[in-house]
Amino acid sequence: MSLDLAAELAFDREHVWHPYTSMTEPTPTRLVTGASGVHLTLEGHGEVIDAMSSWWSAIHGYRNPTLDEAIVNQAREFSHVMFGGLTHSPAIELVRRLVDLTPDPLQQVFLADSGSVSVEVAIKMALQHQRGTGRPSRTRLMTVRGGYHGDTCGCMGVCDPVGGMHAMFTGALGSHVFAQQPPAPGADIAAWETGFRALADAHAHELAGIIVEPLLQGAGGMRPYDLACLEVMRDVADRHGLVLIFDEIATGFGRTGHLFVSELVTPDILCLGKALTGGYLTLAATLCTPEIAAGISASESGVLMHGPTFMGNPLACAVANASVDLLLSRGWQEDVARINTALETGLATLRGSPGVYDVRTLGAVGVVQLDHPVDVVAATEAALGAGVWLRPFRDLIYTMPPYVSTDDDLARICSAIEAAVCAG
Repeated sequence: MSLDLAAELAFDREHVWHPYTSMTEPTPTRLVTGASGVHLTLEGHGEVIDAMSSWWSAIHGYRNPTLDEAIVNQAREFSHVMFGGLTHSPAIELVRRLVDLTPDPLQQVFLADSGSVSVEVAIKMALQHQRGTGRPSRTRLMTVRGGYHGDTCGCMGVCDPVGGMHAMFTGALGSHVFAQQPPAPGADIAAWETGFRALADAHAHELAGIIVEPLLQGAGGMRPYDLACLEVMRDVADRHGLVLIFDEIATGFGRTGHLFVSELVTPDILCLGKALTGGYLTLAATLCTPEIAAGISASESGVLMHGPTFMGNPLACAVANASVDLLLSRGWQEDVARINTALETGLATLRGSPGVYDVRTLGAVGVVQLDHPVDVVAATEAALGAGVWLRPFRDLIYTMPPYVSTDDDLARICSAIEAAVCAG
């Protein structure tokens, strides 16, 4: 490593705060010097497969010529304008695509600037809708244990209050109602359903809505659950006049094998992000039904009380349009099914291995859960030694690979996960 690169990393260690790390005892960071296709070029490691899709967003890989061109072309026109009182074609076209692709009741679209913000907006929508429909005392949300919805304050309030990443902030956040974690696919949901309905009955008078990650809980534990649970939630919401919110920031755009889980059970509000721009720029969207929009407009403000500076950024909207078109044109269903088969086959040998609690897959997601916390540094190094970038957390070693990963890439990812399990 050159002196300049060594100095860069030393400066990074002293001054740059990375996600979920300590500044006094930071974990190692690796210097990215390039990216192309499914590969990252890391100083000291060369090319490695990015099995994380840059936290689940780079579904088309890196330096995709179609997405590159979309950004360059838009930058030649204008890179940003405020969205208050102004609009532009990239935003209009993106909203048109989202309305066309999502279930019919979802007609109104708020373009946020990150996934967490889209959830904050969804929470505000639910609260303002209840105020506008004459129920201002409904200020709490119902959700399930094991969930994760983002790192901002409103989002943290609906993350798991005990086992989640934000448990230390309990008491400083909004107080919400938590049902038991939904059962795994194929399990008997009767006991869970009885408890969920009873909890909703007891708190209906103070609940504004229900918020969940549909079908797959992400950063809270990478756990899939039974579709019938969503049908119960839809029925409970209808019975009590609650706003049903689906956080599809992780699951949207094909990751579970469905373009959106909302195709199976339709929410009143839908949050999208991550893969929306193919991992190029930060952008998210919150969609709602006309009924929700009407309730918001009937509240005392008369308007939705939110407006980010970079809302509807033209560069982000332009690349999102290109990413959505690319996804729909390249047979994503076949890609996700192929990835699922490769992960199911490649990780099956780890079932019953020492230290392994569970192995599970859903769509283009593969998870190995250990029976102990992962040694993140050791597991990461082992995976890099096998030519793959993984980012384990808690007791999980998992992958959400780009959809363009080849069968050879996927086999290598599975081998790297095995190496990480042995080391971690």
